[in-house]
Amino acid sequence: MKTLCVIVPHFHWRCEVLRQPALNGRPTMVTYTPGSQKLVLDYSPELDGLQRDMPLQQALARHGGAELLPADFPYYRAAFDQLLDALETVSPLVEGTEAGCAYLGIDGLQLIYPDDGAIIDAIQTVIPEVFAPRIGVAGNKSLSYLAACRCLPSGQRVLTGDVDTFLQKLPCDVLPVSMKSKEKLRRFGLHTLGQVAALPHGPLLSQFGSEGKRIHELARGYDDTPLQPRMMEKAIEESITLPSVTVSLETILVALERLLGRVYSRISGTGLGIRNLAVWTRTWNAEQWERTIKFK
Repeated sequence: MKTLCVIVPHFHWRCEVLRQPALNGRPTMVTYTPGSQKLVLDYSPELDGLQRDMPLQQALARHGGAELLPADFPYYRAAFDQLLDALETVSPLVEGTEAGCAYLGIDGLQLIYPDDGAIIDAIQTVIPEVFAPRIGVAGNKSLSYLAACRCLPSGQRVLTGDVDTFLQKLPCDVLPVSMKSKEKLRRFGLHTLGQVAALPHGPLLSQFGSEGKRIHELARGYDDTPLQPRMMEKAIEESITLPSVTVSLETILVALERLLGRVYSRISGTGLGIRNLAVWTRTWNAEQWERTIKFK
């Protein structure tokens, strides 16, 4: 299937710029605390030497003057859903893999758009300019992803015909495989996809197991992973703000019970059922807690 990939690098930081345009051009880090240590979730592109999940203290040692923003995951999730909604106005087949990356099936759109360029133009029109999307078009998902990765912000690349020349010099770091496998490739002296593609299948399978087969196929431009368009679901949201800071479990449970009552009142008599229930809180110092419950 001919596939188009949309990548928005630094998606979480760009979401913050979307609602606070004044942040654009200011050194900024978006932080979160998954455990006892505060980590970097995202950062403005001009901050070099940083990466996601880097300890904040280590990041501040390089960029001590950067502005710190607490992560707002519900906002990022809503922004990504809005992005996918916008993409569905161009193609009905849209898969959102992770925040800032989406795939579109574009076979059969020739009756609406005369060529790939027209499809790309339509996508750039529906996406906010601050996202500066990178767009790749190719014959499968991994090739379209790699094409998008090699674009400049707001750029585009369409792969056609023989793609070996394009793949040969790409670094192995672009492969959508585990970090452990990428580090292992480096230890073996394999730095480019061309080097990996030149190897026979057997050694990769013996060293990397089942992932070795996928590494070998991706390095040669082969990917039979099907597009998995998102299911049409209706999201019902309710929120409540406590009048004052509380640590009382009883007060929190009463608030949750009130929220659940509001949700059930909105679906009562509609025949709808609940598939997932997501509960999140934001504390007085902007820290967050979230839990998702999936019903069978």
